Amino acid sequence: MGDFLRKNACTPDTQLYLAAGVTCELSTNSTAIHAAARQSFFLSDDSRECPDFFLKLWVDQQIRGVQPWPKPYVRGLDHLVYLGFDAGSSIAVNLIAKSVIGRVSPQFADDGDYWKRVVFPMLLSVIAGAAGVVELHCACVASGGDGMLLAGPSGSGKSTLAVALARMSFGFLSDDRTFCSDQGGELAAWGLLSDLKLRPEAGKWFPELKGPSSSKAEEGKPEIRLLPENLSGVQRTRRCKPRCLVFLERSDAEAFLVRTISKEEATQRLESDLMAEVPETRARQSAVIVRLVGLPRALLRYGGSPWSVAAKLAEYFEEIRRTATNPTAFPLPSDSSHFSFKS
Repeated sequence: MGDFLRKNACTPDTQLYLAAGVTCELSTNSTAIHAAARQSFFLSDDSRECPDFFLKLWVDQQIRGVQPWPKPYVRGLDHLVYLGFDAGSSIAVNLIAKSVIGRVSPQFADDGDYWKRVVFPMLLSVIAGAAGVVELHCACVASGGDGMLLAGPSGSGKSTLAVALARMSFGFLSDDRTFCSDQGGELAAWGLLSDLKLRPEAGKWFPELKGPSSSKAEEGKPEIRLLPENLSGVQRTRRCKPRCLVFLERSDAEAFLVRTISKEEATQRLESDLMAEVPETRARQSAVIVRLVGLPRALLRYGGSPWSVAAKLAEYFEEIRRTATNPTAFPLPSDSSHFSFKS
């Protein structure tokens, strides 16, 4: 294949970004890629000599890309990961070197929406662990800069509850994947500009999902994809300080049953969904998870209208914030008639 990715190609435009709590040096010959990066990440003035990871993305004017882009192709071998997007656009990731090298067509580079919604979230998912960030299978909403993490397997209702809470004045951070970092002793949760994914039955609770603003991700897939801000009353927030962990279990019957869980159980639940990583990366992720499970944590078994459940979660979250001086205790709500607790 030779130097397919053109490792020595000229990429003169370099900028430092803050991506999910870590610094990223992006060098490219494309103003369009930088424009998408400025909307996906935060500009950084970090003066450290060595960023946490490096992106070198070269636009080859000799190749041509044609939309629609096919489904991305991802393969990994040890510390190397390959991402193929079309015949002329590919990216290679070295997890040990914490470097990303890509060669793309001009047409692919100019599709800023695709970079924000697909390419950058994929790249961060791949490189996050090596850079010291934990990607959790969680939704996250925030109020006043304080965040609530909603964890659970697919089908547990994370996305639906996140949207319902967002319609109740919470900021929407993420519905399925949340990036968590611990930089300088500061625990933070981060979201990217990826799509919101909901099951078709969510239309029962959000009638506008049946309109033209929603679309199927792929033919035959049972999900609706759209930008969360396209839903009335939903506003994105990009980062927050996590204040509590709530693990979700759905019930067929109407219920709102909460019990505290141990740090060990919370750790096991969080780590069960982590991507396989090299030992050094796992150690860095474990340090972040230790901080996360030190937050108030609970298992919620619930059923019924997501609006009702979200209202109770919102009330519970306010109790968490009011009792933040005792961070390991799971506080009882002020109106216990709205909640049921199991010991």
